[in-house]
Amino acid sequence: MIRRLLLKILSCGLLAAAAGCGADAPAREPRPQADTAPVPAAPAPAPPSERPRIVALGDSLTAGLGLPRELAYPTLLQERVDAAGLDYEVVNAGVSGDTSAGGLRRLDWSLEGNVRVLILALGANDGLRGVPVAEMRRNLGAIIEHAQKRGITVVLAGMEAPPNFGRAYISEFHQAYPDLATHYKVRLVPFLLEGVAGVSSLNQRDGIHPTAEGARIIADNVWAVLKPILEKSAAPSAGS
Repeated sequence: MIRRLLLKILSCGLLAAAAGCGADAPAREPRPQADTAPVPAAPAPAPPSERPRIVALGDSLTAGLGLPRELAYPTLLQERVDAAGLDYEVVNAGVSGDTSAGGLRRLDWSLEGNVRVLILALGANDGLRGVPVAEMRRNLGAIIEHAQKRGITVVLAGMEAPPNFGRAYISEFHQAYPDLATHYKVRLVPFLLEGVAGVSSLNQRDGIHPTAEGARIIADNVWAVLKPILEKSAAPSAGS
């Protein structure tokens, strides 16, 4: 009963947010301009080696809608990665209003560079729009398959559907995530918003997008699954 009430609160907030942010990707922030001041003649430095990347592919919950960029959960994950002495760059590939289909369409450019881990946190907007669960599963499955073909480890973040479309839809939606995790043998964050959904003090006025404190809890939810993966990758292999 409590879970159902939380989901009702969650759905109301998401509907309000979806109306505000739309499905289209926002314009990217302009890149800082290079310093054009003259510099003393010196040998050109060698380009720095590219750090392996962790890409968080998601919607407004990942983008950090309503928060400064540095307080979105991917940035908080970067702080945890750095504190653990792990050499990874966390990339925030969240787009407000995005669906599983939108994530699939922009997957190639989202995975540019030396990507080692993909945090797949999509589906909330599919649930809001009543997208058939089979369609969402196909999209998420295609994203996972594409990543795995490139040797990228996938962490799948689960979401829950609002109650608008009935119990059968809610159940099928919920089950899609553990089923995908089992089928593709990927690690699962059971519910991205665990401990945050429905808690007014941890959400902004829209009732769904987390406050700074809520984002820290989301980062903890993901870090609990991500940290062992990174530590295992960083550990020397036997006999080396």
